Amino acid sequence: MIGNDWESILEKEFNKRYFVELKKKVIEDYNQQICYPPIAKLFDAFRLSSYKDTKVLVLGQDPYHNPNQAMGLAFSVPLGVTVPPSLVNIYKELVIDIECEKPINGDLTPWGNEGVLLLNAILSVRKNQPLSHKDFGWMTFTDRIISILNEKETPMIFVLWGSFARSKKKLITNSRHLIIENVHPSPLSAYRGFFHSKPFTQINDFLKNTNQEPINFCLRG
Repeated sequence: MIGNDWESILEKEFNKRYFVELKKKVIEDYNQQICYPPIAKLFDAFRLSSYKDTKVLVLGQDPYHNPNQAMGLAFSVPLGVTVPPSLVNIYKELVIDIECEKPINGDLTPWGNEGVLLLNAILSVRKNQPLSHKDFGWMTFTDRIISILNEKETPMIFVLWGSFARSKKKLITNSRHLIIENVHPSPLSAYRGFFHSKPFTQINDFLKNTNQEPINFCLRG
């Protein structure tokens, strides 16, 4: 149960054959292997940011595959967990861009509460095996999510960092929306144009220009 408007919007999707098979594969692997995030958190991104309230989609690839990291939100880790390198770089750009204080933890739940859908294209993963669930059917589901958001009348922002996320640009056909694309914030690529790209300013300028409330990206505690 998601508990907001996503539930009715996705009802038909949940009953499609591919999703029934996907669900079966996921439950089977969670029963036989150690998988992340905890199964109860698979849809937490949707629980935090309803369809109606979603202003920004930040697209990741698949969850963190090390213990205690994945929490159902792309790029986010729970309180008390060391901030991963890509999120460290996102925070560096946050400080550069809008002069927030550097966050001291990696929990992005406040962004979700502000209407940022932190969505991984693949929602689950086996311990220490990145992309291990990539053929389960998750990407059929999350491609549909992107298409549903593309149909929104209210203008929104799609943040595509890295070649994988940018490959989904073809699903965003509505000219009312803003696409922010760049290299991935990973230490391997961030130096190639991620820093000083000002994504947070771009997001809030677009929201203001379309008569929407800007997002408070500054994290506390």
